[in-house]
Amino acid sequence: MRSRSSLRLAAWQPHSLAVRAPARMHDWLTTPGSLTARLVAHSERFRVHKLHQNSALCLADEARAIGLPRPERVWEREVLLECDGRPVVFGHTVVPRRCTASDWPLFSALGERSLGTTLFYDPKVERGQLEFARLRAGHPLVERVRAAAGLSDEPVYYARRCVYRRRQGLLLVTEVFLPAVLDLVASAPLKNTK
Repeated sequence: MRSRSSLRLAAWQPHSLAVRAPARMHDWLTTPGSLTARLVAHSERFRVHKLHQNSALCLADEARAIGLPRPERVWEREVLLECDGRPVVFGHTVVPRRCTASDWPLFSALGERSLGTTLFYDPKVERGQLEFARLRAGHPLVERVRAAAGLSDEPVYYARRCVYRRRQGLLLVTEVFLPAVLDLVASAPLKNTK
């Protein structure tokens, strides 16, 4: 039996194939550019449902990614991205408290707007490399996903994360893909986005 501490960590991988996601899920994991834009294009009604945005202790497997020697308090934002009334992605963002408003000027005022629309259209934002993981029961994000989306029987969730830099500030975005995202591929055509 694995120890409780090992359940709390994810094995983040630099290559998407390392997590052995099914082909349709792999397609979502490797979405280039803005995931928000793709979700909008695959639904009639897209919504960002903000769950909370406040100070919290970062997760053990996030600290190093954002330049912290150990888990400490950060600014945390969690949202559900919904397409046509169904949650399809759980978004989890952490920002070190040392970051200033000039580093991330819009972060505190996002409300129910997508963080992705801010990140991808700000020329000062640099995107790092994507990392991928399989999250299982016992990982804190799985417990949060289940509580927020009302899910209980998925044995594994596929996730990706990326560090963004703006000025001196770092921001880590983790996206956990819910089973309903696969229905979007089959049921909604890609809209013309001219």
